[in-house]
Amino acid sequence: MGECERLQEVLERIKRACDRAGRDPKGVTLLGATKTVPPERIRRFYECGLKVFGENRAQEFLRKYEALKDLAIDWHFIGRLQTNKVKYLMGRVSLIHSLDRESLADEIQKRAQKAGIVQEVLIEVNVGGEETKGGVDPENLKRLTEYTLSKPNIRVIGLMAIPPYREDPEEVRPYFARLRDLKEELEREFSMDLPHLSMGMSHDFEVAVEEGATIVRIGTLLFGERRY
Repeated sequence: MGECERLQEVLERIKRACDRAGRDPKGVTLLGATKTVPPERIRRFYECGLKVFGENRAQEFLRKYEALKDLAIDWHFIGRLQTNKVKYLMGRVSLIHSLDRESLADEIQKRAQKAGIVQEVLIEVNVGGEETKGGVDPENLKRLTEYTLSKPNIRVIGLMAIPPYREDPEEVRPYFARLRDLKEELEREFSMDLPHLSMGMSHDFEVAVEEGATIVRIGTLLFGERRY
């Protein structure tokens, strides 16, 4: 199956999930998760109509950013972010999905201020309480949100989560619903609008869409199995 066919198949599955949930498919952004995917394949998917891509590692992102500078790609950063890598993202990525601690907020604020920009971010929440994953614990989410809202060069526009993997995507549904509930709690608490929920990957994105995802991060279904 070629790149364009793969892309259309995923878009059709998003549309069907939206139909089941009574949602407009235009409210869901498909992000191509391109860890280990070479620039030439990203270029082919771009030519098929995919415009949003997300990288997990700053150094790998920089190489691809330079190789594809002639394209109007909307780059996101979706991986765990070390503070010493923030400087490489400023002015290059439109959205950071993985803000999860105050020290990272401090660094993003410092670098964004220096670059003269307001950096949009999602706060990552560890909805499954897994030690191997990043994300703020749900009970500390309000405190981190309040802290980040005090930073003039950061704009919080939603939440992100990577829930525990389950063979049956239905078993992941409660985690997606939990993230949506947390978003709504923050909106009430801080009288703010958080338009985005970044949740759902290749094996469970349809359930995520049914539960309110606005960004789904798809790797394997688009690019095939990869060696990490």
